Formats: sequence, C-alpha cells, structure tokens
Amino acid sequence: MAITKQSIGIDISKTKFTACLCQRLEDGKLTFSKSLDFSNDTKGFNQLLRWAKSIIVAGTELVFLMEATGVYYEHLAHHLYKIKKTVHVVLPNTSKHYFSSLNIKTKTDAVDARILSQFGIERIHKSWAPPPAALLQLRNLTRYYVQLQEQKTALGNIKHSKDCSHDIQNFIIKSNKKLIVEIDKEIAKCLIEIKKLLEADRVLKEKVRKLLTIRGVGLITLATILAETMGFKQFGSVKQLVSYSGYDVVQRESGTSIKGKTRISKKGNRYIRNALYFPAMVACRYNESLKEIYMRINQKKSSKMVGQVAIQRKLLILIYTLWKNDTEFMENYKGSSPDPIIETTQDSSVVELL
Repeated sequence: MAITKQSIGIDISKTKFTACLCQRLEDGKLTFSKSLDFSNDTKGFNQLLRWAKSIIVAGTELVFLMEATGVYYEHLAHHLYKIKKTVHVVLPNTSKHYFSSLNIKTKTDAVDARILSQFGIERIHKSWAPPPAALLQLRNLTRYYVQLQEQKTALGNIKHSKDCSHDIQNFIIKSNKKLIVEIDKEIAKCLIEIKKLLEADRVLKEKVRKLLTIRGVGLITLATILAETMGFKQFGSVKQLVSYSGYDVVQRESGTSIKGKTRISKKGNRYIRNALYFPAMVACRYNESLKEIYMRINQKKSSKMVGQVAIQRKLLILIYTLWKNDTEFMENYKGSSPDPIIETTQDSSVVELL
C-alpha cells in the first residue's frame, strides 16, 4: 500500500537526540520505525540523514518535527533548513496538549520521538525558517544582559550577608566590591551593544520608536520581548503569544467541592515575564488607561499582584497589537479596529481572571 506522508519526530537534548519515523498509509493507518539515538553535532546530523534515506519512500512528502527545547534544537534545525528539508519547530505547550490527548503516560526519549513523529503526520504545522540575524543577535544580547543582572543581584546578596557578619576579612569585602564594579561595566557595555544593534536596522529602529510611546515601557523591555518572540513571527493570535509567555490562565474547579484559585500557568518564556515586571509597576501608576484597569481588578482582591500580573499581560498584548499594526500608542484611542485590537478587547475579560 502506498505511503501518503512521512514524518520524523525528534526529541532533542544537549548532547543527543532521538529520532523516529512515522509513515501514513493510504487507508490512514500509521506505521513506526524503531527509535534511534544520535549525537547532537554535525556527525549525528549526517548519520540521521543517512538513516532517513535508507528507510523513507523516495518521492513522498517528508517532514522533520522537533520541539523548541531551549536552544538545543537550533543547530539541527538550521542544518536541515540549509539542505532544503521541511522543518517544523513546535512550542512545548502545543506538543504537551497533543501528548495529553493521546493519554500518553510514559515519558522516555523513544516514546517522545515516536509521538512527535505522529504529531507531524496528524496535524498541520507551519514550516520553520531561521529568524532574521538581527533578532537572533538581539536575543543573545538581551539574555546575556539578564544573566549579568542576575549575577549582580547574587553578588549584592553576598555583600549584604558579609556586611552583616562578624569579623569578615577585608579581602572578601574588597573582592566582592570589585566583582560588582566589573559586572556593572559589562552591563553598560551590553546595553550599548543592544542600542547599536537596534540603530543599525532601519525598520526595527522605527518600529521600536513607535512602541516606546507606551508609557512605562523601556528599550530593554521591548528589545527582550522582540528578541524572545523573534518579532512575533511565529504567533498568529494573542492566545498563542499569551500561552508562550506563561500568562495563560489556569482554573481549578470541579463540582461544588473543588474551587481552587485562578492563576497564570508560568509555563512559558521567563525572559518575557521578567522584562514586563517593572514596566507594569510603572504603568500601574503613570499610564492612565492601564492604571484604571489595575484599580478595577484589585478592588476585591487580597493581593495587589493580581492586578500587577494582569497589567503585565495587558502590556504584552498591547505591544503585540501595535507591532502588528505598525502604529504608535494613543492614550485615549477609541473607534473601529483591525483584528489584532479586537482580539485584545475580547481578551481583556480574561485578564481580569488573573
């Protein structure tokens, strides 16, 4: 019986990846190969292609599907793209829901690769393409900026503990201060590199200028969000963006006995949530339209963080909307709107559930 589609699912980690081939027959039945392990390097990539060539049916559609697991998938995805293979990179949340729909309880590399290969057959996915070089470089810089800030915070905590301790040697105090000064210098240099990169791309520079009209949102926040979303290229809706960022709402209710608190999942990109924390605090005080929403949400809430997180989510949706529409922020804007803004309006009721 003829093969109508073929998919190789890849479960990838730092040093190796596991691959499995799924083939769909004309009658809809699926057949699977054995799952094999390969090293996550050029040698492993070439072995994967030789193995695939030996078992696939030539002339029939073949796709490679993998999860966006940190940065570990990037080398393989770029390698396959360069040799003109069809690559699908799916968000972990998306594949997780698919696994749940099949009631898969076993968690191994071989099982994951098998189910991912089936996912590539049974669902329609967008073809993956490398992000623009400017955005990829921007992501490297913004992540490094955050990592330097985290190191500075850790050193600041050490300084506090040593200042409050008895009889600490001068060497320790001086060494700690020296490290903090050096990290401050590197943070300043990193910030300069981020600004240079944004200035060098004319289109990106103009779009960022328009987004900076949102009161409370600064350059680093925008650079981080644009870098982590690759200019929102992979997102077709607000819901996808909210889920990717970990701002999707989780409710726990069942009958009359179980009524858990509504919260956000936090199963998403931590760099985006980290970048929006302080801008949301500023917006709650100085952005009149968002301040009104913040006050309304917190009226009957025991914690002000409920409204603060809602504003973070609102700011993210606002940035996405202005980016898609290529427009500036207008404080008292009212009137008919294109689809992205309509989605934002519809989504605002969900924000209040946070």
